[in-house]
Amino acid sequence: MTKKKIPDNARLVFKGALHDIYQWDQEMFDGSTAVFEAIRKRDGITVVAVVGENIIVNREEQPYRGEFLSLPGGLSEGEEDPLSNAKRELLEETGYISSDWELWFVSDILNYVKMDWNNHFFIARDCKKVGEQKLDAGEKIDVTFVTFDDFLELRNNPMVRNHDLFPILEKISKSEEETEKVKKLFGLTN
Repeated sequence: MTKKKIPDNARLVFKGALHDIYQWDQEMFDGSTAVFEAIRKRDGITVVAVVGENIIVNREEQPYRGEFLSLPGGLSEGEEDPLSNAKRELLEETGYISSDWELWFVSDILNYVKMDWNNHFFIARDCKKVGEQKLDAGEKIDVTFVTFDDFLELRNNPMVRNHDLFPILEKISKSEEETEKVKKLFGLTN
């Protein structure tokens, strides 16, 4: 569970398309008060999508970012719960679905006290192709597949956008026990 960064008494002072700004009165050590402020960004959703013995990695291009590699995902939309967002993102970006989902972990993307922005990492096992991609106008995505070993190596690839996954991949790659545990978690038998 991530630490709450914006208190319940905070006031929404700006509602943006991606970012909301909150302010609140904070009591200081000398008894005075000061206005504190923080940003809340729509949560991220990332899917480790397992197809047979491989994992989907998207080769993407966006107008403002250029080319990069990423696991399927994006920003949460509306009031959908994180799992519903994950299912929607996987289907839209890849044309794949899964009936075997598990929340792997939630990361505090920037680990910055003034920004509330989390990323929900889901595992989607035994994915099946059911249709074509339904991409946004600002997306070009080629679906590719990597082995588990290549998945671990993503942490060393400067084109990969999922930086909050890198410490986890590093930990897994340093231990045979962790490697086997995560392979089992992903539903990989080899």
